[in-house]
Amino acid sequence: MSEQNTTPAAAPAKPKRPKSKSQLMAGALLDKAYNDAIEAKARGEKIGWATSLFPQEIAETLGLNIVYPENHGAAVAAKKLAEPFLHYAEAHGCNNDLCSYAKIDLAYADLLECSPASNMAVPDFLLVANNGCNEITKWFELLSRKYKIPIFMIDMTYNHLPQVTESRVKYIRAQIEKLIEDLSAFTGKKWDPDRFAEVMRISTANRNLWEQIADYLALEPSPLSGFDLFNYMGPMVFTRGREETGDVMRQLIAEIEEHIKNGTSTYPGEQHFRVFWEGIACWPYLSHNLKTLKKYGINVCATAYARAWSLDYTPGDIESLARAYSFTSSNNILMDESIRRRKEWNEKFHIDGTIYHVNRACKVMVCQQQELMRRVSEACGNLPFMAFDGDQADYRNFSEAQFETRIEAFAELMRKHKEELRNG
Repeated sequence: MSEQNTTPAAAPAKPKRPKSKSQLMAGALLDKAYNDAIEAKARGEKIGWATSLFPQEIAETLGLNIVYPENHGAAVAAKKLAEPFLHYAEAHGCNNDLCSYAKIDLAYADLLECSPASNMAVPDFLLVANNGCNEITKWFELLSRKYKIPIFMIDMTYNHLPQVTESRVKYIRAQIEKLIEDLSAFTGKKWDPDRFAEVMRISTANRNLWEQIADYLALEPSPLSGFDLFNYMGPMVFTRGREETGDVMRQLIAEIEEHIKNGTSTYPGEQHFRVFWEGIACWPYLSHNLKTLKKYGINVCATAYARAWSLDYTPGDIESLARAYSFTSSNNILMDESIRRRKEWNEKFHIDGTIYHVNRACKVMVCQQQELMRRVSEACGNLPFMAFDGDQADYRNFSEAQFETRIEAFAELMRKHKEELRNG
């Protein structure tokens, strides 16, 4: 008599939620941006790599094809393709403590021809703004030496006051005007002030659509998962100055409005707690993070990270552009201003607590985080918060068990805080 197999059958794999039309449009737009750069390079045109907070309006006005290594590093990490690049970089002199985007990109630059992720053409020039961090200037200097190509840089000075001073605006404007002159000469492209104003107008319109999308998260329950914003950041970085990005945003708005009409949401479960996510996404574990949060009914309803590309300026006004780019990143402003913004967002989005990603890869983003935790909590009536150790792109610097344990405790902390508020 044959033995019966008493091992229970594995549960069938849960089918993945199909991508929405807006997600497909966003993906196609990014694919086109990469392909356009590759095709331009093949035609003999000069193409560039840029930092994510460099004024994209300049390259867009000149009709230059630009790709963004930071976004590329995030995509490589999210697709779980980062391992060979990280190991290669560390074997060739990069410390584990360095920015993981930089490590991926510097390794990618060496392995470009044989990489399974190859979709960035070799650059002819580099565009750098240090409003996100200063390490990026050294990263791009290494690329400049490797490829023997020029860097066009704008020094976005740190703001030691609650606003960008007029002297700083004039300093940045002078750099922008000189950069436009030099970049035009280098690429052979002609500068058109009317086209510049039009690109700024389109960028402003897309910024307003992006703000509208983020503001839907203030609804209770929210018609979308806050992690969805991370999936649409690419077009806001790459192609914010193009009409096609507006098409993506309007399609997403139409989908959100349909969710509101039907009482549904892209958030996969009941929503019990609304949180602010502080820091860059943990790209290699985005799915794990979402599943863990879903288990306790936690939805990310606000984040400063995605709003860094909501630049508000007057189309055609270079000084307005200079002021906006100098003041958009939390890494380039006083802590008091960071606290003011978070207090405003916490109230607007009815936040129950804050999750702090202590990002090993981004020292400038986390160096003040302990103080930020304390002061934001105090400013918001002892708002609960928690922190977890992670990395924006290096899978080795994150523990699933630590994240799960801390989220479980955090959910209980938020539950008790809400109960105390109800009971007065």
